[in-house]
Amino acid sequence: MREDFETDYLVVGAGAAGMAFTDALLSHSDATVTLVDRRHTPGGHWVDAYPYVRLHQPSVFYGVDSVPLGQDSIDATGTNAGFYELAGASELRAYYERVMHRHFLPTGRVQYFPACDYVGEHRFVSRLTGASRHVRVRRKLVDTTYLEGKVPATSPPPFPIADGVRCLTPSELARLEQPPERLVIIGGGKTALDACVWLLERGVPATAIRWIRPREAWWMNRRFQQPRTLLPALLQGSAMQIEALAQAGSIDDLFGRLESEGVFLRIDPTVAPTMFRGAILSEPELRLLRKIEDVVRMGHVRKIERDEIVLDHGRVPTDERTVHVHCAAQGLARRPLRPIFEPGRVTIQPFLWGFVCYQFAMLGVIEATVEGDDPKNGLCPPIAYWDANEDYLSALLARMACTTAIAAHPRLASWNKESRLNPLSGIASHKEDPRVIASGEGLKRFGLPAATNIRKLLSERSRI
Repeated sequence: MREDFETDYLVVGAGAAGMAFTDALLSHSDATVTLVDRRHTPGGHWVDAYPYVRLHQPSVFYGVDSVPLGQDSIDATGTNAGFYELAGASELRAYYERVMHRHFLPTGRVQYFPACDYVGEHRFVSRLTGASRHVRVRRKLVDTTYLEGKVPATSPPPFPIADGVRCLTPSELARLEQPPERLVIIGGGKTALDACVWLLERGVPATAIRWIRPREAWWMNRRFQQPRTLLPALLQGSAMQIEALAQAGSIDDLFGRLESEGVFLRIDPTVAPTMFRGAILSEPELRLLRKIEDVVRMGHVRKIERDEIVLDHGRVPTDERTVHVHCAAQGLARRPLRPIFEPGRVTIQPFLWGFVCYQFAMLGVIEATVEGDDPKNGLCPPIAYWDANEDYLSALLARMACTTAIAAHPRLASWNKESRLNPLSGIASHKEDPRVIASGEGLKRFGLPAATNIRKLLSERSRI
């Protein structure tokens, strides 16, 4: 087969993972990179996102390491008041467009092919012309799509819908032209939460909303996820987690301890959550969500008829005057784990508890600075994306092991200390803060007991 051109790395996907990895390669090596993406512009799922979505983490922790995101400002109004800004969908799309066209392409080391499908064997096909191109990859293919999830904007509802039933995506919800008599939000994750908050903030009465939540979730308190001037609270939250992990007698006891400290939140204090995906929530958002009293907990929706919604464990009425909002897509995939680094291939997967762009960038630094796939994999064995409560323990244990391993590599340790994507990279500037001093002492005191107890708790859960 004719080879159209050569490249060191062929990166499939120009979303958050592909962009962060590519940025690290450009900063830490002389490699050339070719990015291929099926979407017409960089940004991954943000290209398809509903218009009122925002990051649930501060903007400063997101994006590519070399290009800051946001203005480092603290919001003065709304449910994020008092905390650092959260970029919205339009800002994120503009950010990734800017990174690609003002930072990547001008290096002369990056080629970008949007609106193209990767079809395997280093070949991709244009969605616009049908033209096929083959690349000779000198180093590795980088697959960012292995754990790609599904979002409501691009995935049909996972249940049949009878003719005449109004069922919208979260994006379509924002374009309603007539006020519905009643709204049914379907889903228990961040998309459903965003839809509910957006509706309530815009004056929709809580009594007009029915919320179908198949599972209850734990949420992380945004108060303990802040950068810059508020960074001591982040370290304080980390220390509280480690102390609770060292002392908890069970996984339920662990979450109870962290809830009592305000580190973890749940919407309904009378229902035990079974889902933990690491999403972040503010306390003002929590107060808004608790206004919705019509909550259906009968499992997943199986089908929507013209006059009723059929669920795993029951039925609830509906009618033609009701608008149903489908927020129930699969989310991030949980496929079998494989080594991240292999001959000729990098498969992007999570490998520690923490902010995803930080992880993706670190993988690029490891690829560029560590010799040999075995040593690379020793630094970052993959883990599944967190979903159930016990996944939080596994992911945090992986982070503790990774932090120790990285400290033994001078170049990685130096990058880790300076990277803006590392949530704790600026903590040295707060070393005199009493909270930082106390938290540092707590982390030293409870770090080893926490790691030991995590293994014990996970072992006990596996025997249930």
